[in-house]
Amino acid sequence: MYDLIVVGGGPAGLTATVYAIRKRLNVLMISKDLGGKTNYRLALPWIEDYQVIHGLEIVNKFRSELEYLEFARHMEPVDQIEKDDSGFIVRTRGGGNLSAKAVIIASGTEQQRLEVPGEKQFIMRGLCYSALSYAPLFIDRKTVVVGEGDLALRSAAELATVAKHVHLIGLSGDVLTTALGKKLAQLPNVTILENHSVTEVKGNGFANQLTVQNPDGKEETIEAEGTFIEMNLIPNSQMVENLVDLDDQGRIKVDCYARTNVPGVFAAGDVTDSYAEQVLVAVGEGAKASLSAYEYLLPML
Repeated sequence: MYDLIVVGGGPAGLTATVYAIRKRLNVLMISKDLGGKTNYRLALPWIEDYQVIHGLEIVNKFRSELEYLEFARHMEPVDQIEKDDSGFIVRTRGGGNLSAKAVIIASGTEQQRLEVPGEKQFIMRGLCYSALSYAPLFIDRKTVVVGEGDLALRSAAELATVAKHVHLIGLSGDVLTTALGKKLAQLPNVTILENHSVTEVKGNGFANQLTVQNPDGKEETIEAEGTFIEMNLIPNSQMVENLVDLDDQGRIKVDCYARTNVPGVFAAGDVTDSYAEQVLVAVGEGAKASLSAYEYLLPML
């Protein structure tokens, strides 16, 4: 039996695992990859790598420690986590059953995609999924935000402070009647295309055009130097949906110590209901979860 199993190899999971190793815990990290969302970098024709601080550089400090410690990692998805008399059972996709006294869930989220022609081709080449992370790169540039809810609204507002123009595609209903929605509607550099949808992403090396369809089926082309897909994130919390409390979006509820409602189960990063899906926030939350788990485990060591 392990002292601790960490599920997820992104910023939160890597940090939590390294902290646990330094506390001399018998720890295993289970993940389908190392690095999570930091494996994706936005490339733009007017930006050189040295001009941007990427989360990848920070996460690599922790990843390098695990890459040679094969005993501390297992590369496979997790399907389910259950509680038993001695602790917890972590069931992996390949049929493995691993036991631990405590677990940290740092499995992150999945981004909803448009599923239209050109999207996969231009991912992270002029098209990305986080205006919060990349808005400062688009000073005086033409941008597009695609989405239906609050996330798209906030992203458009952030871009509007720096971009030459923002097209907001897909919003509808009550979200436009909020204070932020009303503010965006009055900004001269924001165009809101209600109930429109994107049918294709085009470009020449980098995404620079979108084909957009209105509710009547008429299409038009919009020029954009940056396109942001800002639809709701899907938490990878299915493995514990019958074990811990989730909020109405499926995120794991945690307290300020990264504890769930079940003793011995901790969570960190984007899969939780903590504020902001940012690499540095996830790193800090991963460290916190690991320290909390260590404190929980101390009487058992």
